[in-house]
Amino acid sequence: MTEHDVAEASLERLASALMRKGSLSPDWLPAFRQVPRHLFVPEAIWPGSAGGNRQGNRLLRSEAPRAWWEAVYADAPITTQWDDGAYTGPGRGKIPSCSNSMPTMVFSMLTALDVQEGHRVLEVGTGTGWNAALLCHRVGSDSVVTVEVDEANSTAARSRLQNAGFAPLVITGDGATGYAAQAPYDRVIATCSIGQMPYAWVEQTVPGGLIVAPWGPTYGGEGIVRLSIGADGTASGKFLGSSAFMRLRDQRIGRMHVRAYLNGEPWPADGTKSTTRLSPDDVGDWHVMFAIGAQVHGVFPWMEPYQDGSYTLWLRDTAVSSWATVDFEKGRSDFEVVQSGPRKLWSEVEEAYRWWEAAGRPGFQRFGLTVSTDSETVWIDDPGNPVPSSRS
Repeated sequence: MTEHDVAEASLERLASALMRKGSLSPDWLPAFRQVPRHLFVPEAIWPGSAGGNRQGNRLLRSEAPRAWWEAVYADAPITTQWDDGAYTGPGRGKIPSCSNSMPTMVFSMLTALDVQEGHRVLEVGTGTGWNAALLCHRVGSDSVVTVEVDEANSTAARSRLQNAGFAPLVITGDGATGYAAQAPYDRVIATCSIGQMPYAWVEQTVPGGLIVAPWGPTYGGEGIVRLSIGADGTASGKFLGSSAFMRLRDQRIGRMHVRAYLNGEPWPADGTKSTTRLSPDDVGDWHVMFAIGAQVHGVFPWMEPYQDGSYTLWLRDTAVSSWATVDFEKGRSDFEVVQSGPRKLWSEVEEAYRWWEAAGRPGFQRFGLTVSTDSETVWIDDPGNPVPSSRS
């Protein structure tokens, strides 16, 4: 079997699987076939898994072609860069910084974007270039602008796009500012996650236009939001479902080590002890983290695991002023809490969880987001019903 035959068979197999799942709609099928994923995947990859956030071992196309093809035409994300390109070894770096997204997610977002003939589209986060190529197939290269902050990724994507027969405007720059020189746009799509909607994206979208982007709070949890632009300059819409994208580099959060919070003292330092009947296990699901993070601002969790299956849940604030720990042990019904600083972080998390519980344990689809020039509000069911906030 020739490589061409392998590509054709692999592409059709994935197309069938995506259509059975409802991820790939008939109107996007021609683009899927004419813009094959393998043209936008580099030699070295780290395959992911559907619904997972861990990467497999590095695969080199030259060394393991069969495994490489299987990974490319699996419905799973593929990491293509670590640590902004600083790590180039055979293992894994610390932080994945570029990927070719999971096909189900790619086409779900494109369907939500509702791109029509004649639309001008801004993409933030070119990555490997595949998503930009799909958009070019739909509306033409002259109608697509794609922005990538990483110069190496931008250069490689531009080359892949040209080799595939597409020529969108590829800008190397900060996607948080959009690209005003070609505005306004009918559609804006981000392939990196944000914790705050850059208002430049709203300003550069026509009234009645749409923005589709992964949005997630500092605490964790993330979902795809679809915003409609109003004539008054606001953007509002509902979340469609969960997602897990790499953060817009402009919005990455530096996280200090726990040592910075303990001021050189051994744990529990000056912390105040108490107990809780809420298990740390109950606050770890992705949608629960989202609901908590929408209320509890400037706080992030970290799990410190132990060999016996127990663990400590650490909570720290971005101001480096407060911290908390909760110890989990299997079989217990109460759990030790230690809190320090002006914010009682576990108390805030517990209050946010109780609100979510009282609201009927909502998933992503009941939440929405409204963005204006000077505010950003997460709401539930209706824009007039904002979630409680402990913004600091």
